[in-house]
Amino acid sequence: MTDVTVHQQSVVATGSAISVERLSKRFDGPAAGMWVLHEVNCMVQAGEFVALVGESGCGKTTLLRLIAGLATPTTGRVLLGNQVVQGPTCEVGFVFQRPVLLAWRTVLDNVLLPVELTRQSRPDARQRAFDLLTLLSLRDFAGYRPHQLSGGMQQRVALARALLLHPSVLLMDEPFGALDAITREQLNLELLKMWHHGEQTVVFITHDITEAVFLADRVLLMSRRPGTIAHAFPVLLPRPRTLEMRFDRRFTDLCHDIHQAMGLLRRRASQAVLSPLPPGES
Repeated sequence: MTDVTVHQQSVVATGSAISVERLSKRFDGPAAGMWVLHEVNCMVQAGEFVALVGESGCGKTTLLRLIAGLATPTTGRVLLGNQVVQGPTCEVGFVFQRPVLLAWRTVLDNVLLPVELTRQSRPDARQRAFDLLTLLSLRDFAGYRPHQLSGGMQQRVALARALLLHPSVLLMDEPFGALDAITREQLNLELLKMWHHGEQTVVFITHDITEAVFLADRVLLMSRRPGTIAHAFPVLLPRPRTLEMRFDRRFTDLCHDIHQAMGLLRRRASQAVLSPLPPGES
């Protein structure tokens, strides 16, 4: 935990986009009493690209939804800048695991959907949408329907839609997990190009350690449920990133270190006595 604390102190000095403070989440309903997150503390610096990794069920998606204001914490809080998150905001763009495009709308109209939903007067929105589609090599497909696109192209549309309103924070929940390796590589490069272009703060969930290291400035490893931030790994590779960097010794060593840390967490969890409540709860 020391490395996390040191990083937090440096972020306070330079300005943080996201502050997660003693955040815990317990499910209600059929899963009442099940803690998903416990005492999560982390900060993300403005303009930073952070990747979240951890085993399935550790609470990565729940954490992202809490940051986005799509769920309410049981205890603790999330701040965007100096404002406590109390619900969704146009300052946050969210890219889900699936594109979630409307089948009856064209590519362009799907990208423009946030303007309609927020009822904003944005005379520049159409040009902004075309600019994003151009950046993502989709301008020629603006009049197509989603079923006429490949999976990778659909995810590009979803990314353009999330960026339409110039969000300062972009949250991505394993958006490329269902794609083939070649398409995934291409979208990794497209994402980095867009990140540099727009200077957003990005939090990106992935189960792929190599993807996390390739994309991020810092990789946060979460423990098993109830999830918390167990380790923080700075990625000291230069930018812009290239696919050839995956064969760099620094890259492979860091992937190995994260894999080893994940294995250690798994062994510790298997030896621990399971409890429905986190430490200190009764």
